[in-house]
Amino acid sequence: METKTILLVEDNADDEALTFRALMKNNISNQLVVARDGAEALDYLFATGKYSGRDVSLGPQVVLLDLNLPKVSGLEVLRQLRANERTKLLPVVILTSSNEDQDRLQGYDSGANSYVRKPVDFNQFVESVRQLGLYWLILNEQPPARR
Repeated sequence: METKTILLVEDNADDEALTFRALMKNNISNQLVVARDGAEALDYLFATGKYSGRDVSLGPQVVLLDLNLPKVSGLEVLRQLRANERTKLLPVVILTSSNEDQDRLQGYDSGANSYVRKPVDFNQFVESVRQLGLYWLILNEQPPARR
């Protein structure tokens, strides 16, 4: 059985560590791949740059995407994913500290499947990650691969 990968696109080392700790605390043992900017995320997803040669059929089960990223913004990453036939149905959860109405609207307009604001409290963050993992990794059924 193949391991279901989570792609975390996060430039803040503290938020990356918190997410990793929250996944471990909730016994979510999926492989966590971290991209620290939007360009690296696109390279990973499209097997370009330092990820050229990566088997794209082994893509992530879900992308946890921050909005405020260096090089390429989270919204632009999302737009590029939705514009590509292979990745347009990939579940993308915006996981951000932004509570701006405009960010939520642009996120959904660009094709986000969900928008989750990072709680400040660690225990609330752990619970949010638990619920995300339960839904996106266990309950949600992805569309079948195109033939």
